Amino acid sequence: MLYYLFQYLSDLDFPGAGMFQYISFRTGMAVIFSLFFATITGKRIIRLLQKQQIGEVVRDLGLEGQYQKKGTPTMGGIIIIGSILIPTLLFAKLENVYVILMIITTLWLGTIGFIDDYIKVFKKDKEGLAGRFKIAGQIGLGLIVGLTLYLNDDVIIRERVPEKTVVVENTQGQIQELPKMRDVKGTITTVPFFKNNKFDYSSLLGFLGENAKKYGWIVFVLAVIFIITAVSNGVNMTDGLDGLATGTSAIVGSTLGVFAYLSGNIIYANYLHILYIPFSEELVVFIGAFIGATVGFLWYNSYPAQVFMGDTGSLTLGGIIAVYAIMIRIELLIPILCGIFLVENLSVMIQVSWFKYTKRKYGEGRRIFKMAPLHHHYQMMGYSEPKIVTRFWIVGIVLAILTVVTLKIR
Repeated sequence: MLYYLFQYLSDLDFPGAGMFQYISFRTGMAVIFSLFFATITGKRIIRLLQKQQIGEVVRDLGLEGQYQKKGTPTMGGIIIIGSILIPTLLFAKLENVYVILMIITTLWLGTIGFIDDYIKVFKKDKEGLAGRFKIAGQIGLGLIVGLTLYLNDDVIIRERVPEKTVVVENTQGQIQELPKMRDVKGTITTVPFFKNNKFDYSSLLGFLGENAKKYGWIVFVLAVIFIITAVSNGVNMTDGLDGLATGTSAIVGSTLGVFAYLSGNIIYANYLHILYIPFSEELVVFIGAFIGATVGFLWYNSYPAQVFMGDTGSLTLGGIIAVYAIMIRIELLIPILCGIFLVENLSVMIQVSWFKYTKRKYGEGRRIFKMAPLHHHYQMMGYSEPKIVTRFWIVGIVLAILTVVTLKIR
């Protein structure tokens, strides 16, 4: 909203109003505003949650310090959601299709998570919202995101036309020869580690011959649904220690911001041989709010936590990360960038599968890990909670650096 106000003031030659035209300025403002909003309002929201007796329900898992967390306010994801949405509404271009999708994602999964937490806290049902309803909600969001990215006219990729150039005159009056560009739509994404790194989802339907392009959108939408479901549930699994999911999400968000900035700039995209996605630079403002919100929430969520995000926050953070990566066409980098979430998810799947298999074969279920998700395995081994969280953060930073390095590994 402030963007439009200052755009109007800029037309009236109001001093300093032109600053709002710069992505870097608006991103910085979004980071600062969301950070202060989370820290300032967070304390009041925590008091409100305490007053309403919205406390964590603890199951007996035999973990050290487990019962010390009993009664700690949950549903703190409300702080994160507010700290993301308000700066976005203030500093971003609200007609931008990518920003609209991110706002929908935040509200959609925030609502699902809120309902889940509400059932756990007020209905005293430890299972919360039935899994099939969560999955249905994630599928619904996947359909909205996937179909919008495929059908909306503003969602395009601008690519170089091979061996063709155009002659233009720059601002200094000099004649330059630049590569000719064309706008394309479709189901294209980026493959890491390869020089010719474009991949079209429709190629998976090569057996259909000429109809592959026609039905490629189905594969794309299914991929979007799978990624959103996997990442949002991955963050949900990771949210088991104070600050673990919050800090890891902040690291992932910072990396996504780098890719969004590069993909939205034709010069950098051309130089790095990545897809140039017009209008995607506005996503940098959103991710600035995301980073500020997670860091601000960490003020209260770090060990010992004064508030937990609950499913309200974890499902939302995971969904945002997934949709954001899909929109800037780096979803195939998610296994690297979101390696922490992936391993946490896999540890649960491996544990459950092995337990069922051994119970069926030997009559007694056996475990690979002392406890799943993986962070609880290390707790059972005697590692302190802050040490586990810090080491997971370090691994997350290494994975983030590796993800950025893929820009030059071709």
